[in-house]
Amino acid sequence: MPGLSLLGNTATNYPDKYAPQVLETFPNKHPDNEYLVTFHCPEFTSLCPKTGQPDFAKIVISYIPRERMVESKSLKLYLFSFRNHGDFHEDCVNIIMKDLVALMDPRYLEVKGIFTPRGGIAIHPFANYADDEHRDMARSRMLASFPES
Repeated sequence: MPGLSLLGNTATNYPDKYAPQVLETFPNKHPDNEYLVTFHCPEFTSLCPKTGQPDFAKIVISYIPRERMVESKSLKLYLFSFRNHGDFHEDCVNIIMKDLVALMDPRYLEVKGIFTPRGGIAIHPFANYADDEHRDMARSRMLASFPES
């Protein structure tokens, strides 16, 4: 496919610092359909910006594409680039969301981080984006992500 340099490339270079430039897209063959694409990334790691200790998470990314879609190998390398990146959990989730929105201009996109507890506290940040047509959906998804007490 034109424009995809990572897919099928056996000489993969793994980034050792935050690298949004590795993200690649391809044309959505069904832009007239609204459908959901979900990625489960169970091995996300980043670093605590204060202690340098590793943080581990499952990242779940769901989106309704418009014209462009993210290529999965580039997404894997992008998420891997957080391995030595020092940011709080909430920052990582918001950075991922903003980078993917800028890359694809989706109809709707959400990112949830399910971080492993450290120090007795688990943090599960959720961030989403919606175009004008999907604002109600974004609000209802945000409200639905609140844990029940």
